[in-house]
Amino acid sequence: MTGQIFIIETATKKVAVIPANVMGANRLKFTNDGKRVLVSIIRGGDLVIFDTTTRKQLKRMSLGTGAAGIAIDPNGTRAFVACSADGYVAVIDLKSLAVVSRLSVGGAPDGMNFAARP
Repeated sequence: MTGQIFIIETATKKVAVIPANVMGANRLKFTNDGKRVLVSIIRGGDLVIFDTTTRKQLKRMSLGTGAAGIAIDPNGTRAFVACSADGYVAVIDLKSLAVVSRLSVGGAPDGMNFAARP
């Protein structure tokens, strides 16, 4: 466990390493436009957001004691991060990169997704 992110270019088989300091990383999710990547950290509860072009950290935020599953809404404006140990889902505005709400769901939320109503 090094806290690094490895990017593998499948066509050339080249590997790039980002010293991301994401010890205990749990999930990784790209935004709908591919411009950012969100990494949840189960140990410590941080969410770390990187720019995919520069590969630099844009923001690190503490969400509680354990960040897990990540879902991004279909229009790409918000991310939802399950804070399993704390029983809520943090809602992140992807423009301001700020927590705008916490949805108390109880239990230990983790994997999430969106579904369209018929």
